Amino acid sequence: MSDDTTLKPKTVTKPKVERPKLYKVILLNDDYTPREFVTLVLKVVFRMSEDEGYKVMMTAHRLGSCVVVVCTKDVAETKAKEATDLAKEAGFPLMFTTEPEE
Repeated sequence: MSDDTTLKPKTVTKPKVERPKLYKVILLNDDYTPREFVTLVLKVVFRMSEDEGYKVMMTAHRLGSCVVVVCTKDVAETKAKEATDLAKEAGFPLMFTTEPEE
């Protein structure tokens, strides 16, 4: 008996892993929340330095809004909610929103 078996190499398929979509956390300016409080929220929630927080706050003040950070969707939504809730607890109308990065 002859063995006429031919061996074929196995095809290895690698699953294509896509990077998660990134989202922007945006600080919206208002005329009621004190600048010091906005800077404090940026320091506490987004772990910015005093100087970084001040620059972001002033950019939002001048332009009406400012991108604070770009990260994955769940992190962006969590940070925006945490910062907005902190402001609500203190009685300020400060708002943070998220939107997909293009």
